[in-house]
Parts: sequence; structure tokens; C-alpha cells
Amino acid sequence: MKPIPYLCRLALCSSLLVAISPMSWGEANVNTVTKGAKNVILIIGDGMDDQQITAARNYLHGAQGQTILDTLPVRSAVQVITVSNNDPTQPIYVADSANSATAMATGNITSIGRIATSAKSDQDLSTIMELAQAKGLKTGLVTTASITDATPAAFIAHVNMRGCEGPEQMVNYESYGDFVIDCQQDTFQQGGLGSISEQLASSDVDVLLGGGKKFFKQAPESKGEKNIFNQAKNNGFAVIDDLKQAADVSDDQKLLGLFAKKHLPVRWQGTDGRIAEKPQYSFMNFFHKYLGSVTLPDTMKCEANPEFAKQNTPNLKDMASLAINRLDNPKGFFLMIESASIDKQSHKRNPCGHIGEAQQLFETVQVALDYANKQGNTLVMITADHGQAAQIIPDGSLFSAYGAPIATPGFVARIETPEGGVLAMNYATNDFSHEEHTGVNVPFFANKQVVGESAEKVIKPMLQQTDIFGISRVYLGL
Repeated sequence: MKPIPYLCRLALCSSLLVAISPMSWGEANVNTVTKGAKNVILIIGDGMDDQQITAARNYLHGAQGQTILDTLPVRSAVQVITVSNNDPTQPIYVADSANSATAMATGNITSIGRIATSAKSDQDLSTIMELAQAKGLKTGLVTTASITDATPAAFIAHVNMRGCEGPEQMVNYESYGDFVIDCQQDTFQQGGLGSISEQLASSDVDVLLGGGKKFFKQAPESKGEKNIFNQAKNNGFAVIDDLKQAADVSDDQKLLGLFAKKHLPVRWQGTDGRIAEKPQYSFMNFFHKYLGSVTLPDTMKCEANPEFAKQNTPNLKDMASLAINRLDNPKGFFLMIESASIDKQSHKRNPCGHIGEAQQLFETVQVALDYANKQGNTLVMITADHGQAAQIIPDGSLFSAYGAPIATPGFVARIETPEGGVLAMNYATNDFSHEEHTGVNVPFFANKQVVGESAEKVIKPMLQQTDIFGISRVYLGL
């Protein structure tokens, strides 16, 4: 598939013009500092809406405390826009990570599940990383998910469905239930670019860090190599599976570091692995909803996840620091860093899980800011791709004063906080095994207000996700 022009794709011309017009927006282990080069570090908390940030603030710093995000000089809100695949003029009001990451990576609005491809016409969309590489800048992707997952993939790969992570998932792959993944038009035989892992292995990205070994152990579609790891090595990548091994990789080599079979284990879990649970109603409630009583789940504490230590999982901040050190150069770089499991743990109704992953993001923001303060010409942006199913609710309904047994119809977790309170988190988007995304605006933070040479080129109080592409492009001079 051929990339199509930046202007006026489909019915999205006006959104794209906003995205690319520069006038449309009102102690880390970093060893080297290169003056003069301009860099962008985009940090994405997957599913990190204001509920997630508030829950993490309450638990980690107390109700009157503040996170590193609260100290940044620029704050905005970001409108998340999605369209129907069959009719790109028809809005869809809840996004997924693929289409929202594509908006930030390409400046284009697309449909759910697409990786840097357009809705309906299925055209490849040029990404900010591809533009940066064409200008001689270095690029990197760091994530706590599989490196082939939707958010990192959208910055460098092009496929019609996010699930096409490896050659074995490309054609009529039954993912779960009746859901079938099919990217046949993206296979090499059809003139496509292949699976996401194959595209990453053949890419010019300088640093790739995350999980996803299972997708690189597969044989490439071309059958020219035993597995995609070999394909990556032949393309100049040094492959590591322990962060310490990076010390033996020369600076002129590209780096592929994969530290888990799929997604990296999360830092925290609830007591003995507990997650949110349903309130329990007494027998009399079956006769009438206002009879009997209701018992909320017992409180829990957040504790270390044994899988995190067992698998020698690298911290996100350490992966970020390694990436920054390797990307630092006289021409500049673009780096996307994702704390992926804020979202994945919300899907699982595991509040301690997503609070711990928000903590990882906060630590990583500090690493990025330390570098930016030393280097001077680095724009650090922090945002989310979409909202998630987690609400902070009263620990016991205020309407229980009426004497009726009242509780959430969903699942609730009651977390004992270090300051002695009980943080009640509610999950109620469905009654299935996993929660769903929500259609809320997401927050945006930055360390700089002015992104261009004139004062008019500033970050406005309300953005669209496509604007993040435009801001990056203007700041880097692409």
C-alpha cells in the first residue's frame, strides 16, 4: 500500500489541517547531554484518564499530595475522536488504543483496531517516527506491553488490524471466541508489509524495548530466516533479553530488547492477588430490592506482585533512561514511552495493578524531565490514549442512610491507603470478565508552552489527539 498525501484524506480534511498546522495550538541515570538538538519524548499512560491519576495520587501521595504531573507548567485536555470503518464521516464515541495511537502518530483520525492505516480506504499513513527518520533523527519505542501491541505499533507499523502481531496471526487467526483476525491484504504475497513484528524487525528504529518474544520467535512469512529475531539481527539490531546486556552493545548498533513472552508483569497486586468483587446482598433482597442488607468486599492492601521479581522485570524508568542515553545525539530524536498496563489492569478490575503502573509512569516522567532540564531543547509530553473503567466512589453509598441496601451494580475494590483511608474503586462498564474503555477526554501535560519560534505556536487548553502529531512535527522542525 502506498502512503497518501497529508492533506484531505477521506472526509477528515478539516481535522488533519488542525493536526498539522503549527498555528492551531494556542535523579535519573542519564549520562550524556547533547546541546542544540531538539528532541520530543511522548509518554503515554494507556487508559490513564483523570480517575486513574487521582486514584494513584491518593494512594501514593495522599489526598493533599501531588504527583510529578501536578508540577508541570502546561496542562490541557485532549479530545479523543474515532470514526466508523465503513463511513469515516460517522463518529464512534469510544476509542481503542490502535486508532487513538494512530491519531497521535500520524495526525489522522481512523477507526478502531487500525495501525497507522486509514478507515475504509486502508491506506498507509506516514508517522511522526518515519518523518523523523527521514530527517536523520534517531527514534525509539519503549513499552511495558509487547512491543507489537497497538500503541507502539502505530508509530512505525502499518496493518489493518492490531491483532496481526506476528506471521501466525496474519490470516484468519481465531483470537478468542468468534473474533477472527485477518490481515491478508497486508501479507507479503499481497504486496503488503507483513506482520507487526516483521515490520519492527525490518525498521530503522534505533531502540525497541518491551515484551513480545512470542511474536519474534515465529518464522517470517518470507521463510528466509528461521525466526524474526534473525531477521532483526540481519537488519543491524543487537538483541537482548536482560537490560544489563545493553552495556555490551555498541552505540552504533540498533537495540531490540524483549523482556517477556508477551506483556511485562506489573509491579503491584491486591492482597493475595485479589481484584474488585461484587457486593453481596442478603436473602431478603431477592424478594424486594429495598429489603435485607448488602455487604461490601473486605478491604485489601497493595503488595508486590511476585511475578514482577520472578521474571527480573525491568522498571519502565530504567528502560526509558537506557533509551534516552542511546538516542541522545547532535541531530535530535523522537521517543515514545508507554506505561501500558494502567489500561490492562483496569480491564482486569485490578486497582493495585493500575496504581502501580501509574507509579511507573510518574517515575519515568521524572527521568524525562531530568534529561530535558539538562539538555534544554527537549519537549516532554504526557497524555493518555483513551479513558478506562475505573471510578473513585464513596466507601459505602451516601443513600444507605435511607435504610435500603444500596451498592454499585458493578465490581468494587476497597483499598487501604498509607494515610489510613479506604479508597473505593468501582468497575461497571459491563458484567463480562473484562471491563471496557470509556469515551471521556484525556489529560495532557507538558514541560513547555511554546513549541515554535513564535509565541502564537503554543499548546492550547483544548486539543484533539491529532494535534499531538502536529506539535511534535513543529517542535522537531519536520
